[in-house]
Order: sequence, then structure tokens, then C-alpha cells
Amino acid sequence: MSELLNDPIPTPETPEGPRLMKRSGGPLAIQGNRGTVPYRPKAYRWSRANYSPNRRRIEIWNFVLQFLASLWSLNKPWTYKGGFTEAKQIARRRKQANWIRETLLELGPTFIKLGQLFSTRSDLFPSEYVEELAKLQDRVPAFSYEQAQAIIEEDFGRKVEELFRSFDPVPIAAASLGQVHKAQLHSGEEIVVKVQRPGLKRLFGIDLAIAKTIARYFQNHPRWGRGRDWLGIYDECYKILYEEVDYINEGRNADTFRRNFRGKEWVRVPRVYWRYSSPRVLTLEYLPGIKISHYEAIEAAGLDRKILAKLGAEAYLRQLLNHGFFHADPHPGNLAVSPDGALIFYDFGMMGRIRTDVRVKLLDLFFGIAKKNAEDVVECLVELEALARTDDMGPVRRSIQYILDNLMDQPFEEQSVAAISDDLYAIAYDQPFRFPATFTFVMRAFSTLEGVGKGLDPEFNFMEVAKPFAMQIMTNGNSLDRNTFFNEIGRQAAQVGTTALGLPGRIEDTIEKLERGDIRIRVRSIETDRVLRRIGNVQMGTNLALLVSAFTLSATILFVNGKIWLALIIGAVALFLALSLIRLIMRIERSDKMM
Repeated sequence: MSELLNDPIPTPETPEGPRLMKRSGGPLAIQGNRGTVPYRPKAYRWSRANYSPNRRRIEIWNFVLQFLASLWSLNKPWTYKGGFTEAKQIARRRKQANWIRETLLELGPTFIKLGQLFSTRSDLFPSEYVEELAKLQDRVPAFSYEQAQAIIEEDFGRKVEELFRSFDPVPIAAASLGQVHKAQLHSGEEIVVKVQRPGLKRLFGIDLAIAKTIARYFQNHPRWGRGRDWLGIYDECYKILYEEVDYINEGRNADTFRRNFRGKEWVRVPRVYWRYSSPRVLTLEYLPGIKISHYEAIEAAGLDRKILAKLGAEAYLRQLLNHGFFHADPHPGNLAVSPDGALIFYDFGMMGRIRTDVRVKLLDLFFGIAKKNAEDVVECLVELEALARTDDMGPVRRSIQYILDNLMDQPFEEQSVAAISDDLYAIAYDQPFRFPATFTFVMRAFSTLEGVGKGLDPEFNFMEVAKPFAMQIMTNGNSLDRNTFFNEIGRQAAQVGTTALGLPGRIEDTIEKLERGDIRIRVRSIETDRVLRRIGNVQMGTNLALLVSAFTLSATILFVNGKIWLALIIGAVALFLALSLIRLIMRIERSDKMM
């Protein structure tokens, strides 16, 4: 329902303009200057009532294998026509990203939603992929009115005519998970009815089972699995997706969100009509508005764009810092403005929660950043499960210290959320960071709102609006404590005292472990590692050279004796081994230059 009241679904056009109508006792049709023709939305294989799970498995794995092949060729200079250049590599990566987005659209709802979730994970994917996935819109052709009617009547056991005074068979918005119809209750109230796409949970079940196999493959991969919890990411996505297709859960979220802003006239949320709602059908108050990104329409309505930009930022900061319950997908399609200047929020399927204990840990993290102490920041990130502890935390600690030294030089109110998140993800990429969904949702929401705010007001600065809330949480906000700073000093003093008292016992335990031989010291010599790698490469080169000689000699003997086809096959093997030998020699030469 993200585009629910602003952008109607596209329909085929005629010179006179399209007009969708409901035939008496028949399907939807389009009436134009060429007469009335049946309305047939594009048919995707995944949208059929009955489809083969095996064929689905082949389609998905075909995409995965093509993706892996393109990823493998990305860093192979010999695959570039006319020679390798960095510009060609960037162009190829952008082309790959565009292909990924288009393929996810073809694969359907599950992968559209996974793509949208991955668009928040700049710590996992290169920036080109993230930028392209951020463009992924989940609007697909609508399904038929007959299917929507069948779902409503099946869930409520009554005819549509009995439930509603009127029901528009033409949806006003369609997305991958469902579509929205305008209707009217018998009491005269204007409403919208959100109907889930037929067979969606069955499709989710098949797709997510395949996705788990893919996640397990990546987890066990020697390169892509290192420092990444792909199965944990899968579990996170699994939970989020199933929460989003439960319309009862979405209705509860909408009610909670509305209660949290009780008394704030400048925030409005559509009311849920529970009598007409089920796990697959959600009935909401019809609350139209101007899309927050339609700046000209906002100005035409006589509304102050600067005030709206500040209200949008304040609304989200209240969600995050005061309520601990926030909208996890606040893109412009989910935010509108009423004629009197109030913000209207839509679509509560994806929400985030921040527990009180997490807020306390975030406060500790804030103090560590303020002190520019990378050690404290690393410990806080580990406790927040945003960082996996490894045997050697030195590189991560140095990366965080670099962030603190370079980013914290600017005044707080002059910093950009997008710039900070980009720098953070750039440092985190290919490091053992594993940002939870809550963290990535918050960063994406901040960046999105900053973009919306700048669109409304070019001089808007999100950090400037956030500064009073940051001061509030340091002093007496969120019921943490009115003497937070002094309590923090007292807590740290108590920790020092406890550490000092426990130090003799820890020394004694360490000595006992040394005597028993339980303590092992790992020593790593970089130079020795390089020499050993070089010896291994030279040995591999010798083996390849012997194999090339043997296969070449065999091919020659077979060719002389008239066994041409067999000679060609063995010659091809010899050629492949020779290419591998050349690549190995080049690698050894590059390694020697670096030593």
C-alpha cells in the first residue's frame, strides 16, 4: 500500500485515453477509440495458481549461477575487450547491478522484498549494487478482481456486496504483496481495502527454502563466507518477510503507531477497521494526501515546505528515541501531507523496535565516540551484536579509530547522515561487521528522511534538527537518568575499583594456566607467510609445467598416429594447463615486486 493514494496503477493507453470499467458479469476491460478490449495484466510464472516448484528452483539457481559467473569475470582482465581499465570495470559492475534489479523483478515478490532489504546492507554489497537495489520498486501488475473477491469472501464467509456498500473493482495501487481497492461501508465511511496477492505464502515457502540453500552455500564459501553470517541474515529476512505478509500484525502496528502520537495533531495514521480485517485483508480509513515528494503540489496547497521538513525529522526522532518503535520504510511513497499540513503515514508492515537495554548500550557507544576511544566503541559494537569478535581485532580497531579521527573533526550540526553512513559502510565492507536489521533500517531511514528534507528545503540539515534530541538523551531524556553524565563517571569509577580488586586473582589464574600449559601464544610472521606462499606457488608451477609437457607429448604422439580427435582433446587440456601456468607465473612476479 506504499503508493496507495498518490500513484494509480498504469494501464494501457489509447489516443483518447484509457478507461477501465467492469463489465456486467465479466472481467475488467479497457474502453478506448478502438472499442472495448479485455484487460490482461502481464502474466508472471510466479503469479499462477499452480506452478512447478522444481521449475522455480531451476529459475532461481539459474540466476544465482549467472550472478556468480559475472562476479568471477569481473576481476579477470582477459575478459575485457580491448584491455582492462578501471572505468570498464565500473561500467560492467553497474551493468551487472541493473541486470540484478531487473531479474529480481522477474523472480517476483520474495526476491523483490529481499532486494529491498539488501539495499540497506552497504556493509555486505558494493555501492553500485546497493544504489541499483534502492531503485527497486515492488509495483507489479494487479491481479484480477475475481481473485480479490474470492479471497475476501473466503476470509469473511460473506459476499462482497454484503460487506460493503460499494467496492471499486479497479485497484488504485498494486504492489508485489497485494493491491488496494477503494470502497465504502454501509455506514457511509470511505475506506480502502488491502488484499493480499493469491498464493503468496505458498510462494514464500518455496522461495525461502531455496534461499536458505543459497545462504548455506555462501556461508560455506571460503571467500564470501569469511566474516559473514549469511544464515543469520537469512533468518532475519525470513522473520521480516513473514511479518510483512501478516495483515493482522500490520494493523496492530498501525494502532500502536497512532497511540504513540496521540495528542500530536500534526501526525495522522489511517484507522483500522478490525471487523473487516483478516490475515489476508486489511481495511483502513481512506486518508488521502499529497505525496511528500510532490513539492509543487505542496506549494500550490499553500503549505510551508521548511516546516514540513522539520516535522518529518522530528516525527522520526520521536519514534526512535521516545517510543522505541519506528517506521522501518519511510520512503516518499509511505509519507503524505494533508491539506492542513499534517503528516500522514502509510504502510506499517515493516516496523523496527529498540529495547531499553539497547538504548543504554547505544548511550555507552555515544560516550565512546565522544571520547574518540576506539577500544570502547569496539566493545559496545560487540555487545550490540553489530561486530563479530575475531582473534585479531587490531585491523577493526584501527578502522574505527580512523573514522573517529576523521569524521568527528566537523561540528555535529554540519555533518550529513548520508555521508556518515557511506563512510561507515565503506569501512565496514569486507570487515567482520554484521549490522542487525534495526541498525540498517535506522541508517536507511535517516538517509531517506534527509533526502526528503533537502527536497523540501535545500537548506535543511538533519543533524541540526537531531541535536536537541541528542542533548536530551544525554541529560534527562528517555527516562534513562537525569544525571546520566555523572552516573557514567561513577559507573566507570566503580568498574576501575572492581578491576583493581580482582587483579591479584586474575594474575594467579594466569600463572596457574601457564604452569599447566593451557595458554598458547600465537605468533604470525608476515615475511615467513610470504616465503611459504611463494614456495607453494613455485611447487605448483613445477607440477603444472610437467603436466603441460606430458599432455603436449601425448597429443603429438596421437596426432602422428592418426588419432586426431583424441589428440585435439588432450591438446586442449594441455592448453588450459598452460594458461593456468602463465597466470601462476604472473602472480609470482607480482608477489615478488611487492616483497
